[in-house]
Amino acid sequence: MHCHRFQPTPFSRRDLLRRCALGFGGVALQALLREESIAAANADPPSEPLAPRTPHFPPKARNVIFLYMDGGPSQVDTFDYKPLLEKYHGRDPREVIGDLAPTQFDNVGKVLKSQWSFQRRGQSGAWVSDLFPHLADPEVIDEIAFIKSMTSKFSEHTSANYFLHTGSGLQGRPSMGAWLGYGLGTMNRNLPGFVVLNGGLIPPGGLDCFGSGFLPAAYQGSVFLPREQPIANIHPNEVNPELQRNKLRLISRLDQSVLAASGGDPQIEGMIGNYE
Repeated sequence: MHCHRFQPTPFSRRDLLRRCALGFGGVALQALLREESIAAANADPPSEPLAPRTPHFPPKARNVIFLYMDGGPSQVDTFDYKPLLEKYHGRDPREVIGDLAPTQFDNVGKVLKSQWSFQRRGQSGAWVSDLFPHLADPEVIDEIAFIKSMTSKFSEHTSANYFLHTGSGLQGRPSMGAWLGYGLGTMNRNLPGFVVLNGGLIPPGGLDCFGSGFLPAAYQGSVFLPREQPIANIHPNEVNPELQRNKLRLISRLDQSVLAASGGDPQIEGMIGNYE
């Protein structure tokens, strides 16, 4: 196809590149100036709950990923070597440690040693069972920090999960992710500061393990479900972009009316903010 109405460009290729470069630079400058204005306002209490905050110490990590292995192998079969289990294997626990406090697990039977042997690995001398032959490589095991100082007095799963996720065995305390968002904020303003990838089984204790407790609801975890659409109603169904924008404006007005009717409930406000 030949266009007989073609008109030569009034400026050269060099002029085109120069004008485009300045145009793109202007767009980038606008975003940078916005970030600088937010950073300048950070000296006062930020208006945005998840605005980035300056930490007390230089940060060594940009993100925190916590893998909670609900139903995973026991610590005594992985990295926590207990030689006394071998010594007292097959004996009644009461013969070893005396009377047990009454729990739902006080009639489980005899002391059982691990089915796997342990060896010290790497320069750190970390105990590793034969379950993890590849982790035994010194270049791998010396890059892992093992925290064995965490203990609890909770023999029940729900309270123990609260303690692990929030530092308290009582329900209603902020989770670790909520504290991180409260103290540091997030650099990404288009995503929640704290997300939970639900593998299909919420741990005992439920959503309170990821909640914000007495902190504002904006810091609670946003749960992503294990399916093709992790967040419900996140993908637009309308083909027409204008119709989608009108729909979002209507949803926003409805959200604000519900929020006003609730008297500014922080839970509702947090849910609206996370969805947006």
